[in-house]
Amino acid sequence: MAEHIVVKPEKIAATAAVALEQALVVPALFQREGIDQFKGAKNDTINVKVEGVLPFRSYGFRNARSAPITFDEYSEKTVAVTFGGDIYSAVKLTDEQRDFDLQGWAKLMAKQTEAIGRGLERQAVDALEDEDYAVTLGGKLSGRDLRATLIRARDVLNKFRVPLEGRVLLVGSGWELALLTDDKLNLAGNVGEQEAVSALREASIGRRFGFDIIVSQEVASDAAYAMHRSAFIFATGAPSVPSSVTGGSAAHNGVALRWIQDYDANYLTDRSVVNTYKGFRSVKDELLGVDSGTNQAFVSVHEHFVRAIKLDLAATADKLPDSDGPDAAQQELAAITGVGAPVA
Repeated sequence: MAEHIVVKPEKIAATAAVALEQALVVPALFQREGIDQFKGAKNDTINVKVEGVLPFRSYGFRNARSAPITFDEYSEKTVAVTFGGDIYSAVKLTDEQRDFDLQGWAKLMAKQTEAIGRGLERQAVDALEDEDYAVTLGGKLSGRDLRATLIRARDVLNKFRVPLEGRVLLVGSGWELALLTDDKLNLAGNVGEQEAVSALREASIGRRFGFDIIVSQEVASDAAYAMHRSAFIFATGAPSVPSSVTGGSAAHNGVALRWIQDYDANYLTDRSVVNTYKGFRSVKDELLGVDSGTNQAFVSVHEHFVRAIKLDLAATADKLPDSDGPDAAQQELAAITGVGAPVA
């Protein structure tokens, strides 16, 4: 007599959560946060802590001690991430499909998980494309090849004091083709064909100038983003499982989902729903500058989005902060970092 094996819903949900996390490309490049510790937060919003900054100060050696030293207050800011609904996949499964076609939930769950992954990919790319970037580097500048453009991107992030570890270059298909066929970069020429194909299948085509180069078919063909993994926050949360249905919830590496299943006796069909709450948000920073007159450090008045910059393969000019324009934030960014449009 064949043994009847009962598969627990929690195990199905856990397997789906692992599969979902492994299927993501763009959201996997973002800082991940879960909502379990934030359940019940006001207005469907969670607050993520971002480290603060402190200026250095100097005190005259053997001075008259007529003036006190300056004490600064350290504080960490919070970045509010609002959940904008959820991503879901809902499927009906007839008795005949379950017994003769699919023979269980495994294949169906894989397809539902793929659907959730595609939805998260698209909305992560929307978050990238909707952001206002302080710097956009052109890919068709006279006298600058692709290698020089990547070096320029590295230089900008260095001047923005973005950490070296955790930098990625996320590229669309046009950039991928241009990078792989550029002899100076030699991204594919020094590996075997089979290894190169495998690397492309896994979305990574190499590492140059401190960037892990990742390809996404969802990103516009002529767009690329040089960024730190903390530039954007990706938050997910598994909704609770109603007591009236079978189901489970699980999370893997910060990616959570819920699976619920019930039976509609009126139509002799099972119903399967996989979903997750989701939210995306960019991270802005206060910057440290040095006053040229007093040689003392100071914290910027404005917050700046400097953890990512954009690259446009078709652009023939760079877009840089206007150091002499009417926007005070752009003036401050150019003054602190030295990255700015030259003054005419």
